[in-house]
Amino acid sequence: MKICLLIKDFAVGKKFLPDGRPTKSGAEIHGENHAVELIKLGHQVTIMTKKRFFSTKAREKLENGIDLVRLHPPIRWLEIFFRLLTTHNDFDAFYIIGTPKFSVWAIIFARFLSKKPVTLALTGKAEIFNAKNGWRNKILSTCTNYIATTREIRDGFIKNGGISPEKISILPHGIDTKKFPQSNEKIRRKLKISHGIDPNCKVLLFCARIVPDKGVDTLQKTWKILHKTFPTAILFVVGGGLTNLLDELRALSAEMDDSIKIIGEIDAPAEFYRLADVYIFPSRHEGLPTSLLEAMSCGLPAVTSDIGGCEDVISNDVTGFRVNSEDFAAFADKISILFTDDERRRRFGENSARLIRETCDFSIVMPKLAEILAR
Repeated sequence: MKICLLIKDFAVGKKFLPDGRPTKSGAEIHGENHAVELIKLGHQVTIMTKKRFFSTKAREKLENGIDLVRLHPPIRWLEIFFRLLTTHNDFDAFYIIGTPKFSVWAIIFARFLSKKPVTLALTGKAEIFNAKNGWRNKILSTCTNYIATTREIRDGFIKNGGISPEKISILPHGIDTKKFPQSNEKIRRKLKISHGIDPNCKVLLFCARIVPDKGVDTLQKTWKILHKTFPTAILFVVGGGLTNLLDELRALSAEMDDSIKIIGEIDAPAEFYRLADVYIFPSRHEGLPTSLLEAMSCGLPAVTSDIGGCEDVISNDVTGFRVNSEDFAAFADKISILFTDDERRRRFGENSARLIRETCDFSIVMPKLAEILAR
């Protein structure tokens, strides 16, 4: 199957913005992962995205097999139509991630000219569109199939987009669980020692972008409580983000016996998932958080915000706990329970690892995605 994958951006150039945030969004990472995995299944994938920089090529073949096409402003709508009529006129299916404005022209082409299936996938609540607001949204509501990564997004498709439930599939974006193998107490102790930490001390992990929406303020308030009760515990903060917030965390660590270890942005966080005892995720809004899936794959019990996405994988007292995103005292209470209850922590971790392998591994997700795209 020849697939056209349309996505708003496909980051190039510098890895970080001037304020410290990583340049590549979650949706872009999902898009690249899906393209690579679909290619492994024998499909051909072309990504069409915006051309943002003069220096980037309009078209190139990437090492991972992706045919990348960058559409020129301000005539992206015309260029995409021209390419679909000429250089790229043999697609079997169209796959849109998010709601890039230029994608509506691909929908029009596919629905009314080539008669090929179009699948629209949303990975975040903020992307949910109202079909009654504007002509673009009306066209977005005419796709053949829809993919929601969470139940909350599925409900938004129905309520705001006016999409028939039978057109919607709930499908996680997936991860490669082989890169996030399940940990155990022996591995955790060994990794703690390798980082110069007492193997008997408890480790809390936060692994996400360091921005306000991820609940970094809640994280700091939670740690102030936990440090009083568990003075030897360590908080690892993994992820790139705003410089001022990272400085706040460093200052807080200095006040609290250097108990916070700031790691920064890394490409392979699995070591820290496997080292930690509990994962904290106080984000204020999410799609289906990739870092949470990765942590769970490693057998790490989690305390998360009670929001869409988290509720799809965190069942209270089964794989972890969900609490109000602003309730730092509740975060501290649930983490304290897990710090002191070895058996519950082990049980939650095993349940988490099993759930992610059974529902979110690429080997499960990608054949289902290919089947949906072909409908």
